[in-house]
Amino acid sequence: MTYREPGGSWRTLWSMVWAFVVLAVLDAVLPGQDVPLLVWVVAVVAVLGIVAAGTVSANRVWTVTVVDRGPDAGLTVGRERLPLTEVDPTSLSGEVGVDVGAPVLGGGADVPKGRVGLPLRRTDGTTVLVPTRRPAQLTVALRTALTGATGSSEQPGTVEP
Repeated sequence: MTYREPGGSWRTLWSMVWAFVVLAVLDAVLPGQDVPLLVWVVAVVAVLGIVAAGTVSANRVWTVTVVDRGPDAGLTVGRERLPLTEVDPTSLSGEVGVDVGAPVLGGGADVPKGRVGLPLRRTDGTTVLVPTRRPAQLTVALRTALTGATGSSEQPGTVEP
């Protein structure tokens, strides 16, 4: 099983595309002087380019992934990876407090806007915050991954003959 939570959404880009389409239609239909083509091109390229760059950056930095099989079993946020063997399974019970100054997995000084910091205790006793929009689903994915994090190809709970 692999859990993936994208760091950014393309919804804003598509909303801006539709806004430009509506403005272009209004420009063509309404009487009066038209907006020059160069202004349209510069506005569309600049706005859509900035929105697309922001979405790509958010996806690179804040995408949360849980891979629960083989040597790659781990929790990844952006470029930072936490192997599942370093996660204390008892920390997923919801009773873990957050250490003062606990680092945010993936980097950054604080949890990004619109996300919750899910506290995870490492096996060395330190706590990290995982920035997520769906803490319940991430907790379920981590619990499932930790039951099968030994790297075997069998499903958790199965017995070999």
